[in-house]
Amino acid sequence: MTKSLTAKSLIEDSVKLYSLPDIYFQIREMVRDPRYTAIDIGRVITKDPALSMRLLKIVNSSFYGFQAKIDTISRAVTIIGIEELQSLALATSVVDTFDNIPDDLINMTDFWIQSIHCAVIAKLLAKKAAVLHCERLFLTGLLHDIGALVIYTKLPDQSRQILKNNFQNKRQLANLERQVLGFTRADVGGELAESWKLPESISEAIRYQMHPERALIHKLDAHLLYLAINLNESKTRDEFLSTLSSSTLSILRLNEAKIKQVMAAAVDEANATFDILAPGKQFH
Repeated sequence: MTKSLTAKSLIEDSVKLYSLPDIYFQIREMVRDPRYTAIDIGRVITKDPALSMRLLKIVNSSFYGFQAKIDTISRAVTIIGIEELQSLALATSVVDTFDNIPDDLINMTDFWIQSIHCAVIAKLLAKKAAVLHCERLFLTGLLHDIGALVIYTKLPDQSRQILKNNFQNKRQLANLERQVLGFTRADVGGELAESWKLPESISEAIRYQMHPERALIHKLDAHLLYLAINLNESKTRDEFLSTLSSSTLSILRLNEAKIKQVMAAAVDEANATFDILAPGKQFH
């Protein structure tokens, strides 16, 4: 491996490989332009059968609880709202983008189960903390480990070297990645989010997910993601909760009781979300 390889150069060398479909960027631009109506956006979405199916599935799910079935995309766009529409479009695009990872490095179904669970925890924590526009935390949680997929694809041999070690948690894994590669999956994920021109709150939180205190602007998002990641690691969850400082909980406006309420609600919502984003796959 060349010494000049960095997280940024790895992404720059992979722009075409990990580009999102045009429909996502088209939807994003239309959402930002007040000239376009829900009907206009709906017409674009119908060009993508997978996105159309998932959008209709989520508005007809228990999340919304409508008794009458929603069967048109324009009506679904109106009901689901702009932020959730963008989140669903991005989530669908990302899930479909990474499908060539070596099987011996990762089980992709397990990867998305863990990512979606983290995403749901992050969003529910944000809701408990009364964070405005908390849907962005769902995307942040969903994408927090996306840098790993880039590393596995572009650097499979080094990845095998890293994964053969015994690591207990994400922090230890990050240390191994830095020793072998010179950067971590969080660094790569942050660069990828920037290349996709996602909100800075997402890219910064991903980049500093193990060290949220280093975030320059979006410290709250980084701390919420850090909390969600560690809560998602069931083997160390209780130990992690016991080490949380009162100052951290104060910053997040959370306490242990609220966190436990989130964890109790997260499983069912994660199951339902996985079924929507990855239809045809099952939890094991």
